[in-house]
Amino acid sequence: MRCPFCGAIDTRVVDSRLVGDSDQVRRRRECTECEERFTTYETAELNLPRIVKSDNSREPFSAAKLYSGFQKALEKRPVSVESIDEAVARVKHRLLVAGEREVPSRQLGEWVMDELRKLDQVAYIRFASVYRRFDDVAEFREAIEVLEQHPASPESANQLSLLKDDAEEP
Repeated sequence: MRCPFCGAIDTRVVDSRLVGDSDQVRRRRECTECEERFTTYETAELNLPRIVKSDNSREPFSAAKLYSGFQKALEKRPVSVESIDEAVARVKHRLLVAGEREVPSRQLGEWVMDELRKLDQVAYIRFASVYRRFDDVAEFREAIEVLEQHPASPESANQLSLLKDDAEEP
């Protein structure tokens, strides 16, 4: 590693430790020439698959687009940024674990919907209505029926229910 202060090529590692979710190594280095210290970070370079769109075009996976999709669906919903980050990380992990060089956008969309269903019912319906191109109320009804079949998870217990609760008859 080249010294950022004097440009010398020879540096030595003084200290190493894991940071974040143990997927990154922080190294303190010292230049053998000028004796200045600096920090470097090392992460594994993972190749995420290309996404095959419905028109058969291919594009590189974009974490920014994935995160943006989650944010749009969860706009003005009571879901923490940490929960969104974790959901995005789970989708990216599924892409890596799939072991494929290309993944259909439909599969990616289904994984996003799985995560949104766990996070927030309203966000799930928002995303599903755009992703599946709902044309009428019947398609909304079908999506709500899917939610009724899968009870809410504990982490989504603080959200307002999209479904009518049997105990609260008007």
